[in-house]
Amino acid sequence: MAQHIHKCTSCGTYTMNEECPGCQGKTILPQPAKFSIPDKYGKYRREARKEELKKKGLY
Repeated sequence: MAQHIHKCTSCGTYTMNEECPGCQGKTILPQPAKFSIPDKYGKYRREARKEELKKKGLY
């Protein structure tokens, strides 16, 4: 059976367990979104990134 790396949602620690060994928090599989050439949500992601940069004064 294949094992996957998990990331703790509370402290951000990476582990192979389903429970964080440090804080006993819940872990998730940190996998990126599936790549797609006709990206349906790319426009919204770019707008959100632009707003984030504007708030920081970098855009």
